[in-house]
Amino acid sequence: MIFGDVETDGGRDILRASEVTPDPLLRRLYLEHAIDELHHGVLFRERGEALLRQRALREGGLFSGNPLPGGHGLDDLVVEDQGDPRLLAFLHIAEKTAAGRFEIYKDCVDDDPATRAIFEEVLRDEVFHMNYSYQQLGRLAPELQQHHVWRARGRRFWNRYVRVAAAIAGLIGDTLLTGMYFILLPPFAWAARRAERRETPGWRALPADRPASPTSQY
Repeated sequence: MIFGDVETDGGRDILRASEVTPDPLLRRLYLEHAIDELHHGVLFRERGEALLRQRALREGGLFSGNPLPGGHGLDDLVVEDQGDPRLLAFLHIAEKTAAGRFEIYKDCVDDDPATRAIFEEVLRDEVFHMNYSYQQLGRLAPELQQHHVWRARGRRFWNRYVRVAAAIAGLIGDTLLTGMYFILLPPFAWAARRAERRETPGWRALPADRPASPTSQY
């Protein structure tokens, strides 16, 4: 199911790119790319539903639970903020990564011909996407082609670093709060209980000759 969501989200973003690009050839290629991604989403959702129906009959297997990540979502890319060269470089890196992972995934499901066939079909499309994006980047920015590719690589690495750093920060925060709860709180609780035992139960009579408080209404 996660595969289907990733592919569908990517297809919507690329469809938006086909609407905003001024290049007629890129508009056609983006549209074909978006159709492929949306089709992949349908394939993965339908296969996921079929596997869920079979799950009661056959437990276990690599893809019996949440599927492995495709690794080529568009990372909430704002298409309007990208020029075509930057977008093409990003697509090339993302599709190249996805093609490598789908090559591994299809080898992991040799015992499931239907799922393997889907991975093989998607892999062929990913290779086409990887190649066309690189070729069109060379057409639009031949002198800066490698610059855009390395910049896209760096941005992808940075996004991964931010995700890992956020996860580590969350883990450290949970550990510190847990430590504070079990290490710092017990002494205060013990001191409060000890002070409570020294208190006289019930109401305490106040001396009649005590000076009146200037801030009290009694």
